[in-house]
Order: sequence, then structure tokens, then C-alpha cells
Amino acid sequence: MATAEQALDPAEIAAGEAPSGGRFSGKKLVLLVLLPLLLIGGTLGGLMATGIFNPFGHAEHDPAAEAEAKKKADAKPHVFHEMPDLLINLNGKNRRTAFLKIKVALELDDAAQIERINAMQPRIIDNLQVYLRELRVEDLRGSAGMARLREELLRRINASVEPVVVRDVLFKEMLVQ
Repeated sequence: MATAEQALDPAEIAAGEAPSGGRFSGKKLVLLVLLPLLLIGGTLGGLMATGIFNPFGHAEHDPAAEAEAKKKADAKPHVFHEMPDLLINLNGKNRRTAFLKIKVALELDDAAQIERINAMQPRIIDNLQVYLRELRVEDLRGSAGMARLREELLRRINASVEPVVVRDVLFKEMLVQ
């Protein structure tokens, strides 16, 4: 039975004070309510960040949109134009001279653009040779060096044939000796 001390006092309840001997202490409240809420929230946040769970219904990679984009790309085939071989001596600080032999192909959107490329070919070759002569063997090492070279060649070629857009520079042959 409840003693007089444990009985609820109406004055305490009206004043908003918690009666002594309440059901949950602060530690129990944290363990039973806040901790599960934090675990559920963290789990859902992690699943949403990894893309496993998407409550908003739209995916970042929509298969239908990807198929449509591929269909558009396939509808208009790209054209590849081979450039003549370039043989360049590289910038070196030692007595031994290093050479670079490179053969590239340009990826274009349309076969009609080949005429413009052929007309501007002396300017393209000049721009490429000026750039390539300043390279060192160390600049061409590894995949990062190849990626930088590709980006720079693409930028210089597009600047030379400005109304035409070259989509990519493809390395057919590259020899450093």
C-alpha cells in the first residue's frame, strides 16, 4: 500500500513539480528514448547517404534516363580523325636527349568537321609541338601525367579549331625514348 509520503499531493501536481518516486529518472529516459531515436536516425542517414534507401522516390541514376541518353548518343555516331605522327625532342636538363613519338586521333561529332580540321592542321601541329617541346619526361609519367597531357592537348586543339568542337583526344601510340 501507498504511504502518505508516496501519495500524490494535488498542490505539487498543480505547481508542475514531478512527484517524488517518478517512473523514469534522467538516465533511464536517455537509455530508453533518446538512444534508440539516435540509432534509428543515424542508420537512416547512413542508408540515404550511400543510396541504399531513398525515401523521396527518385533515384540519382535513373535507368530509363540513362537508356535514353545512350540512345541519343548512339543515334549520332562519332567520327575519328587521325592526326599525323609527331616526333618531338623533350625538354631535358641532362645531356641525354629524350624523344616523344606520339600518334593521336581526334573524336568529332560530325564527318563534315573533318574539312575544318584538315584546313587548320598546320596550326594544330604547331600548337602541339610548341607545347610538347616544353615537357619533361617526368611530366609524362603515370596515368596522372597522361590525363594532364590529354586535357592540355584537347584544350589547345579546341582553341585552334574554335567553331569545331573536338570531343576527345585518343592516344593511338606514345613512345618516350
